[in-house]
Amino acid sequence: MVTTGTFDGVHVGHRKILNRLQEVALPIDGETVLFTFDPHPRQVLQPDFDLPMITTLEEKIALLRSTGLEHLIIFPFTREFSRTSSLEFVRNILVNTIGAKKLVIGYDHHFGRNREGTFEHLKEFGPVYGFDVEEIPAQDVNDVKVSSTKIRNALLAGEVHLAKEYLGAAFMLCGFVVKGNRVGHTLGFPTANVGLTDNRKLIPADGVYAVHVIMQSTGKTFKGMCNIGQRPTVLGTSRTIEVNIFDFKSDIYGEKVCIYFEKRVRNEERFPTVMALKAQLEKDEITCREILG
Repeated sequence: MVTTGTFDGVHVGHRKILNRLQEVALPIDGETVLFTFDPHPRQVLQPDFDLPMITTLEEKIALLRSTGLEHLIIFPFTREFSRTSSLEFVRNILVNTIGAKKLVIGYDHHFGRNREGTFEHLKEFGPVYGFDVEEIPAQDVNDVKVSSTKIRNALLAGEVHLAKEYLGAAFMLCGFVVKGNRVGHTLGFPTANVGLTDNRKLIPADGVYAVHVIMQSTGKTFKGMCNIGQRPTVLGTSRTIEVNIFDFKSDIYGEKVCIYFEKRVRNEERFPTVMALKAQLEKDEITCREILG
């Protein structure tokens, strides 16, 4: 039982496809397979177009593993491979290499050279190469058809609560804690500066967010607030990701952490004084604690 696609974000629509894959595999003791790509095809074919990823490859693998998928094939996408026709892709890869007996694909799925392949093509190829094909309708959330593009747009607008609905889980950023300028310590709000491990990863809009933080070394979860932005009040010169972890005082330099975004509290602002910033941070903490419960 095979499906194919980029599956960036492993959102609720992707999970619907994977669930159906397992449903049809179970009665016949079949195996479930996802054939996907890295890097994302648009990053190869349109290198000047900025397409940040909802999930890094490492994150995508972990999310797919959690769904119960049995086999994951990650194929290196190149310009040469992009010239593969839809027929060649079906015959040489899905049938002759993987041995597909049934394909389950998402709504409006396209594949092959110039995205020429469609569900209609697969229905034509099926009797010739001995496989069945099933198209899964788009997953709706509040009457919105979920897609990776809509999730990216929500995150870039700071609407992390909406992205969470579409993803079926909070959007996350993972990275290692690096040394900062310790301005937060002087304000009474020490922060962990997080350096991402993959520069292709999407970063939500600037602002202050209520978040959960998981320490990868211990698996423990903490509540906190995260600021993304330039830190204009203290004359910051670069965009940073800083998280103030509530009720936590340990030194975690070098530790890997994952930040899970629940809701944006406000935009990033430039305050007239550092004391005005501190007063706002005190209000932000109260708001974040209320959101996180």
